[in-house]
Amino acid sequence: MEQSAVYVSLEFTPNPNTLKYSVNRKLLDKGAANFTKKAEADQRSPLAFKLLGIEGISGVMIGKDFVTVTKSDDGDWDHVHKNASELIEKHLTANEPVLTGEMASQHDQQNASEIEKKIQVFLDEQIRPAVAMDGGDVTLDHFEDGIVYLSMQGACSGCPSSTMTLKMGIETKLKDAIPEVMEVVSI
Repeated sequence: MEQSAVYVSLEFTPNPNTLKYSVNRKLLDKGAANFTKKAEADQRSPLAFKLLGIEGISGVMIGKDFVTVTKSDDGDWDHVHKNASELIEKHLTANEPVLTGEMASQHDQQNASEIEKKIQVFLDEQIRPAVAMDGGDVTLDHFEDGIVYLSMQGACSGCPSSTMTLKMGIETKLKDAIPEVMEVVSI
């Protein structure tokens, strides 16, 4: 059976240093994989490894059906966009793997407290899908003394509006859903 052509479309994100490339392929079953160093991508993601080799790219996040690319301060958008778009299309057209090996779980559910499990379910069902629409991801690091510690990734990392999203959006919703939550902070 012949697979349809790969389409890569550019979407702008709220973060002026991050672009989102939506693709007509399923890249991950769930969640996201975030890479900021070529060495960490080397064994886990051939696609991220190649993208981080493009001059001016400082971060790559792979989502369910998109890839976000963050440029460094000295990166040139024309160079980054042209090369990233072409690379993603060629990589997917060649049916090369996006991720290899097991995807590391951001938060170990086995050792999680009941509140952490509730927080994780809430994030997975209510927050992460909305944040992914803007090319980002939010993962739970841990919960301690009423404080939820989250990691902002992809377009959310370094975004000027991430503080507003964190405090006015995520914190408010988590406090309403889980009474034990008093505050949400980014790590």
